[in-house]
Amino acid sequence: MKKRLFLVLLFMHCTAQAVDLPGIPAFIDEMVAKHQFKREELEQAFRLAEFRADAIDSITKPAILKPWVEYRPNFINPQRIGDGVQFWEKYSAALKRAEKQYGVPQEIILGILGVETMFGRNLGRYRALDALTTLAFDYPRRADFFHDELEQYLLLAREQGFDLLSVQSSYAGALGIPQFMPSSYRRYAVDFNHNGKIDIMNEPEDAIGSVANYLRQYGWRSSEPVAILCKIEDEKRLGIVGESRPFIAWQDAGVVPVKKQEGYLPPSWLLDFTVESGKEYWLVFSNFNVIMRYNNSNYYAMSVFQLAEEIRRARY
Repeated sequence: MKKRLFLVLLFMHCTAQAVDLPGIPAFIDEMVAKHQFKREELEQAFRLAEFRADAIDSITKPAILKPWVEYRPNFINPQRIGDGVQFWEKYSAALKRAEKQYGVPQEIILGILGVETMFGRNLGRYRALDALTTLAFDYPRRADFFHDELEQYLLLAREQGFDLLSVQSSYAGALGIPQFMPSSYRRYAVDFNHNGKIDIMNEPEDAIGSVANYLRQYGWRSSEPVAILCKIEDEKRLGIVGESRPFIAWQDAGVVPVKKQEGYLPPSWLLDFTVESGKEYWLVFSNFNVIMRYNNSNYYAMSVFQLAEEIRRARY
């Protein structure tokens, strides 16, 4: 009986009305004055929005990361690799066109889509308005960021003709197949299938082009690698792991690529990842940091890269 009561109270707490959160009336005033929204429409929407305590719980969990050996299998596994190959075959024309137009390899686009939503299979279980409202007005650590994203979501919904209360998102308010935040949707999403609308919620071609455009805008370098697996001749010679050095300096420190590299390699950083057999060392380049603009985590960027490589190997 006590357990049942606890679950009922938890559910009520997670789905309470959001309109009671302090700051919403002032936010509505701002949207009316700044963007000429209709006050009564916003007031009605926020009366129907729900406070989601579980969104706050979820956004605080990434700060406590699992070890790499536990984190990696969530994203690099037979299911995602197989789904990636199928997605590649189905949308090969769009992927080829995106690579040609933006310079981003097809497999990297697939790596992003695979890690983010399993190629559109999991678009999130929160209403975007609920998640963004909760985080904007009851998550002080990043309140300014989510306040801005809520503003961008309202603008996006008006531009795209969305029903404010029907759009699903992640717990952080990320949208669609590539999980763009509303500001990124407005800034980087493209109509890649040329049908007159930008729809990364339902149209994989638009998602493909939008991811490629996003990475290109953040500085993707088409002629450079992402990461290279290395072996270490003498760990005592390494110095500081994580600092940028010319490739020749890493060679002098005993860092040797597992596979022979041809041609010039730009400056890079050395990262280590603990695996079952010990440590793995990777030289990572500017494009690795570009992937981290999607999610500021070494684990995330390496998962995208390794999933991309596995999908490419499985297809070819």
